[in-house]
Amino acid sequence: MGDGRLRYVALGDSQTEGVGDGDDATGLRGWADRLAEHLAADGTRVEYANLAVRGRLAGQVRAEQLAPAVDLRPDLATVVAGVNDLLRPSYDADRVAGHLEAMFAELAGTGARVATMTFPDVSRLAPLARPLLPRVLDLNERIRAAAARHGAVVVETHGHAVTTDPRLWCADRLHCGPLGHARIASAMASALGVPGHDAWSDPLPPVARPGRVRASVDEARWLGSFLGPWLVRRLRGTSTGDGRTAKRPEPLPVEPGPAARP
Repeated sequence: MGDGRLRYVALGDSQTEGVGDGDDATGLRGWADRLAEHLAADGTRVEYANLAVRGRLAGQVRAEQLAPAVDLRPDLATVVAGVNDLLRPSYDADRVAGHLEAMFAELAGTGARVATMTFPDVSRLAPLARPLLPRVLDLNERIRAAAARHGAVVVETHGHAVTTDPRLWCADRLHCGPLGHARIASAMASALGVPGHDAWSDPLPPVARPGRVRASVDEARWLGSFLGPWLVRRLRGTSTGDGRTAKRPEPLPVEPGPAARP
């Protein structure tokens, strides 16, 4: 990026907010924060805002975050949303893809460089999620097509085995842990042409797989601890993002910092 100035604005849901990388008491970091540090590593004066809020559907991201993002006049904008939609029985692929494309189009129309990403095979993380795989594959194709129409950069997380390595994910299997956020940040940096991040998709060292009994116990624990409460929130019409606002609504300077450490 050289010695210039760059304004980066991130739009999205819990992954972009940084859930799983830190906590609400000490603060969330997340892949977008890490990406901003990567962008500043060569001396570029980076101003960074993060408008993402956990639990948001694609339409909510568009309704709540797009106009503020445009008003901030970013040089770079990342838009990552849609997973919260495809988890719901009422999922409408045309509607979700339309919201994403509208955001790509409007941000690109301001002259911003836009970046997004596809989603990994969730069935490799949670066997009970196998019925969702056709939705994931279809949404990924729609993201690629919409991005191509508006010149957006696409980070391909689907198809890389490391993206479904459990060590990159939190116990809830919905949010990345620190290592996962670090890998996403490097993937995005690589796609944007930042040197030194091409190894983001390298596999982790081999580890013994749990036996069938241990796997069954882990699955039962996940059902009770995470899937059950998630279903209850859906039935009640509540969200973990209720009452929350963006953690970094204004573009603030970024220190290069230890961007590469997990």
